[in-house]
Amino acid sequence: QAQLVESGGGLVQAGGSLRLSCAASGIIFRIKAMGWYRQAPGKQRELVARITTGGSANYADSGKGRFTISRDDAENTVSLQMNSLKPEDTDVYYCNADTWGQEYWGKGTLVTVSS
Repeated sequence: QAQLVESGGGLVQAGGSLRLSCAASGIIFRIKAMGWYRQAPGKQRELVARITTGGSANYADSGKGRFTISRDDAENTVSLQMNSLKPEDTDVYYCNADTWGQEYWGKGTLVTVSS
């Protein structure tokens, strides 16, 4: 079965940047959109950014103006460029593929922003 694999997380100082990438290990059919979500322990998973197959993107207010989501069809990946990172951005970030069938989720990549 197709899987999503995230990469690019790590430790960065406040004000720095990271680029998260998500690659599908197999073919995902009937995709609507792909996105990035975050989830802290004991809290609900929440949207960070989402991009449709047509290229329309939306962002949570917390990342608006700092984060950019993009697709690379040639590499079959979706990425999240995270600039001007803040300590409150620290979390586990999950890649999501929303299809007309099931949803797919990656296992997550940890982003830690130090002050």
